Amino acid sequence: MGMNMSSGSGGDPEPMMEMNMTPMIDVMLVLIIMFITTLPIANHAVNLNMPQQNNAPPPDVPPTVIKIDVDFDGTMTWNGEVVSRPQLEAKLSEAAAMNPQPEIHLQPNRLVSYKSVAAVMASAQSRGITKLGMIGNEQFMK
Repeated sequence: MGMNMSSGSGGDPEPMMEMNMTPMIDVMLVLIIMFITTLPIANHAVNLNMPQQNNAPPPDVPPTVIKIDVDFDGTMTWNGEVVSRPQLEAKLSEAAAMNPQPEIHLQPNRLVSYKSVAAVMASAQSRGITKLGMIGNEQFMK
């Protein structure tokens, strides 16, 4: 802390009490630089479960394929048969119990809301379906 003396003309010189801010600013700048350099690097990665390399020969019997369509109004069909939400969940549970599991092909309509498709995918995941694929994605490229 420093003290500047006034050299006024005439009279008693009064001391001017002003704090010297330069050392405080220097310390603040050093602290800011230290803080910035010690921040962790932001990691904006999405963790994906990538398939592992499998050198086993393909099975002799082709897998059974089940096609689920979701229409523009949220109507769901199981291999062409209209099903309700509880029926779909029961059929997904049956398919998950099969050995080997059938492939589930999910084809949403272009106009369907994301909520309806996400609900079907969440039901499949919660029932233990591991072979789920989206088909008909070329309709979204337009």
